[in-house]
Parts: sequence; structure tokens; C-alpha cells
Amino acid sequence: MGRFDFLRDILVNPQLIILDELQPRAVLEVLGVAAFCGIIIFLVYRFFNRGVLYSENFNLLIVMITVVTSFIIITIGTNLVLTLGMVGALSIVRFRAAVKDPLDVGFLFWGVAAGLTSGARLFTVALIGTAFIAVLYIAFNFLRFDKRAFLLIVRYNNDAETAVNSQLAKIRHKLKNKTLGAGFTEITVELKVRKNNTSFLEPLRTTENVDNVVLVEYTGDYA
Repeated sequence: MGRFDFLRDILVNPQLIILDELQPRAVLEVLGVAAFCGIIIFLVYRFFNRGVLYSENFNLLIVMITVVTSFIIITIGTNLVLTLGMVGALSIVRFRAAVKDPLDVGFLFWGVAAGLTSGARLFTVALIGTAFIAVLYIAFNFLRFDKRAFLLIVRYNNDAETAVNSQLAKIRHKLKNKTLGAGFTEITVELKVRKNNTSFLEPLRTTENVDNVVLVEYTGDYA
């Protein structure tokens, strides 16, 4: 069969463009590796999430994205016609949900990358890449556990201004906000806490004319 005969047959019957024939076992292998990588990402996000709030739905979404991406890629690799159709379909998809934490975007890309490599049947790359990123992320989390940023909110009577400033002078801090009201003042300062040492709170709380003292971990998602 000549080259032009092959092109003519393609135009008459596009389904002839099958790049690879997939067996059910091969499909299950791809989905299994993708699901395994997705579960690893799920566990890392579940136990080492650094965001303000943990979202179970978002974590399940990461697993779904990993598996869905894998069987999209495996389909694209088997039929050129389906490839063109999927590219056209995906081009009209719009995602409206806002991702508030930049780290969540990284987890989404991680899931997509694991799905891409699994769908391309690069199982070794998918598993090693997923394991390497997991170890790297966990290691950085342990390095950050030693010293974390917090917001300290102190509300006090104006008469306690000098006493409060005297207590704050004993710790390294950065003023973030100061609110003056009728007879009261509320300040918000950023400081670092090492190994959960919050012994500096008690002297502030027992200072005369101090109403309350609040300490909140600061991750940059709120002020």
C-alpha cells in the first residue's frame, strides 16, 4: 500500500488511526498506578497540610484529578482522532473555583503530573517522582516546625499602654495593626514562636487593664 493510499483510507475511515491497542489489563495497570500515586498525595496533604483549614473535598479532588488525567492520556495515546476531539473538548472547560492557598495549586499540579506519567505508562517515573516530592515536602515541613509565624492580638485599656509595650519589648515582634477605640486599644503584632513556647503570654495576660490576649498561627492567608 502506497503513502497516498494510506492517506485516502484515513480520510475515508479515521478510526484506522489507532496508535496502540490497549488491553483491559493495561488499562487497570495505568489506573492502579495513578490511584496509588493519588493516595500518596492524599496522605501527604492530609497529615502535612500547612493551610488554615483542611478541606476533605479538595483532597479527594486531587485523587480524582490524578486518575482522570491518567485515562485521558492513555486514550490520547491510542487514537489520534480521539486526541483531537479531547483537545477541542478540554479547550472549552472553565474552572470557576478559586484556589486560596498557593500550596494547593502545587498539589493540583502534582496530581496532574502523576496522572500524565501514569497515563503515558511511565510507571517508574510516576512512582519515583511522587515519592521524591512527598519526601521533599515532608522534610520542608519538619524544618518549619521549629519556628513558626504567629499573630498576637492584645486588647487593653489605654492606661496599660506603657505596661503592654514593656512586655512586648522582651520579644521580637513586628506591629501589623493598631486600633484605637473609646478608652481601649487593640494591637496585632507578628512574631515567631519556637517549639510551641508560649510562656510570654502569661505576663501579658496578667498585666493590669489587659482584657484579653489571642495568639493565632499566621500563614499569610488572613490578617
